[in-house]
Amino acid sequence: MKQTEQATFAGGCFWCMVKPFDHYDGVISVISGYTGGHVKNPTYEQVCAGKTGHTEAVQITFEPNKISYNQLLDIFWQQIDPTDGKGQFADRGDSYRPAIFYHNLQQEQQAIASKQRLQQSGRFTQPIAVAIEAAKPFYPAEQYHQQFYQKQPDHYQRYHQLSGRAAFIAKNWHHDKS
Repeated sequence: MKQTEQATFAGGCFWCMVKPFDHYDGVISVISGYTGGHVKNPTYEQVCAGKTGHTEAVQITFEPNKISYNQLLDIFWQQIDPTDGKGQFADRGDSYRPAIFYHNLQQEQQAIASKQRLQQSGRFTQPIAVAIEAAKPFYPAEQYHQQFYQKQPDHYQRYHQLSGRAAFIAKNWHHDKS
């Protein structure tokens, strides 16, 4: 039986947070959804309206003996603008804020250390503004949001480019691409 853990990351629009994790050995699944709010089973429309307290996120089920949580953290950082705590790229507001939702004390400690390493690296002149919070119930998003990059590759690619995400990643992370 496989030993698995979960990792939950918010980095703006969840469409752009699935593909980066999806092809690593040891990643079993990447689910788009909502977390951190106070409404059970929220809909996309409710979350976008900003009245549920939820953030768009991905929940990753992984095998820690094949890919470590620290490796997942490294992948996460390279998908976002870690200095923007008010949203990501073209998407603004709390439902698009970047956050790491830890599932246990070890993940919390690793997330804090990872954030500190990034801050101390000097890669960014602004403070790292990503929240680190205890995981709360995670609600999978509607089916049409799952694996969006595969279902709607042209739409996904346009969004990834026009939102500003692709250019930011190329400028700030090009030496560290996985």
